[in-house]
Amino acid sequence: MSGAGQATGTLLLIGASRGLGLGLAEAFLQRGLRVVATVRSAEQPTPLHDLAARYDALRIEAADITRPEQIAALKSRLEGERFDWLFVNAGVADAPPSIADTSAEDFDRLMTTNAWAPFQVIAALESLLAADGGVGVMSSGQGSLTNANRPGHDAYRASKAALNMLMRGYAARPDSAGRPLLLLAPGWIRTALGGPDAPYTVEDSAPLLADLILAQSGRPGLRYLDRDGNTVPW
Repeated sequence: MSGAGQATGTLLLIGASRGLGLGLAEAFLQRGLRVVATVRSAEQPTPLHDLAARYDALRIEAADITRPEQIAALKSRLEGERFDWLFVNAGVADAPPSIADTSAEDFDRLMTTNAWAPFQVIAALESLLAADGGVGVMSSGQGSLTNANRPGHDAYRASKAALNMLMRGYAARPDSAGRPLLLLAPGWIRTALGGPDAPYTVEDSAPLLADLILAQSGRPGLRYLDRDGNTVPW
């Protein structure tokens, strides 16, 4: 697989029904990759289905990654495939700004979706990766402990910090040594998650982020990068 520009290979993208995940799916397809992308439920059409009508190289699968039995079923359907990248984009952000106002249920939901579930997916599907295949997860600059110098978004920030710690643990495993591993902080993007005041659009961000992900191919080791390819302090 090559980096920016035209690429070859196959990418498994978890969480692509709308927003940035949808934009990434299209950007990868435009670069020549075959993409298997997931939606949470097969019961209703999504913008990803509209994209599939335009690209034969896109295959849609359904899985709620907070449900282990659905991850196992996804793996069963994908057995025999080999992927050059597994990238997990799924996440949620809706919780009160202060941890004091956040219910245990909301905190559990953010931690489950943003930290626990991505690594259930990785653990289940890593056997489908090529020997040097990459693993990437959509993190956030708000997961940086070094940069946590303002109040607000407490539960979301905690969930992304937990995600980062889990990726560091994953990177420390001997069998992860030959893989590119990426935590991507995409910036504040105008999506349902980011809200209408965000300075960046999906249209501007997705091509840039897709190129950044693909540029890590063939570069073993863990990196925590922002949208410009700069290292984010842990």
